[in-house]
Amino acid sequence: MRTIDTLGDLSGKSVLLRSDFNVPLDGDQNITDDGRIRAALPTLKTLTDAGAKVVILAHLGRPKGKVDPAFSLAPVAARLAELSGVKVTLAADTVGPSATET
Repeated sequence: MRTIDTLGDLSGKSVLLRSDFNVPLDGDQNITDDGRIRAALPTLKTLTDAGAKVVILAHLGRPKGKVDPAFSLAPVAARLAELSGVKVTLAADTVGPSATET
C-alpha cells in the first residue's frame, strides 16, 4: 500500500484528500465531538509541511440531493482552522466557476 512517504516530492503539488468529517452537531450548529477532525490533523500537517496544497473532500449528513444549511461544512472548516492554525477556505459549491476559483 502506498503511503505519504512514498509519494515523493509534494512541494507545490495539489493533493486531493478525502476526509470523514461527518461530525455530530447540536441544534445551534456547534460541533459536539471533533474527534474526526483531530484524527485528520497528522495527515494534514505532514502534507502541508511537505509543501503540498491540500484540497479536502468531505460531506456532512445526507441532505438527499438538496442544499440544506443544516448540513453545511462551515462549522467543520472553522474548527479545522482553529485546530490546525491554517487558513481554511470553504468552497461555496462543488462544481462551476466558484468551485474552480476556490
